[in-house]
Amino acid sequence: MLLVSDVHGAATSLRRVADQGEPVLILGDFLNFVDYRTGEGMVADVLGYEFSARFAELRAVGDYVASRELWVGAAEQVGDLRELFRGMAVEQYRSMAGALEGASGYAIFGNVDIPPLLETALPSGFEMLHGEAVEIEGRRVGFVGGAMASPMVGNTAITEEEMEALLAQLGPVDVLCTHVPPAIDPLRTDVITGRRERASRTVLEYVETHQPEWHFFGDVHQPQAQRWTVGRTTCQNLGYFRATGRAFRLDNAG
Repeated sequence: MLLVSDVHGAATSLRRVADQGEPVLILGDFLNFVDYRTGEGMVADVLGYEFSARFAELRAVGDYVASRELWVGAAEQVGDLRELFRGMAVEQYRSMAGALEGASGYAIFGNVDIPPLLETALPSGFEMLHGEAVEIEGRRVGFVGGAMASPMVGNTAITEEEMEALLAQLGPVDVLCTHVPPAIDPLRTDVITGRRERASRTVLEYVETHQPEWHFFGDVHQPQAQRWTVGRTTCQNLGYFRATGRAFRLDNAG
């Protein structure tokens, strides 16, 4: 099986992964809302690169108050931003679906996704899972999407209590797939922004208790540590697929 996370609009690279003929697991963030490296994305397309750069700057330092003020000001000038971005999201999901056509696999939603639109857009052969486990190539694989609640997360926000309930539905698995990292500082710290991103204490507790063979996740684009061991579990950040174009292959040999 091939695993990726944080696709953020990289349809061409995703097509290359899909063409390899293996099950593809996508751990969230299909949409390119804003690329913090280049400023590209839906924000720049609607509001311009200067606005996008300022938004990225505020996001990097965690100034949520100023970020909200920036959005309010933009909405007053442009109009209904939510509907504008929703329309662009539909187009990006259509592009992602085209890249996956003919392949098979599973997906979860990340913090920038719109779950109902994503689920509708996925082509036949793909299924969006949330709090569910399936068998893939002889392994029991559990999936939980979403992002930890924060001032900048909307419909995909999950509290620790909700995460606990979703993980309980899985029971023990061989492979755990989430979008959010476990609450381990080197895995949640972005070395470019210097920020400790939102992470889940409950996910870490699940890993410590059930000891799956692997825990795969994304969200943190430039982590201080890509891999960490918790008991018998290897915790692996799948990387920023938009930047790397690389998938992680998990074969029967482990």
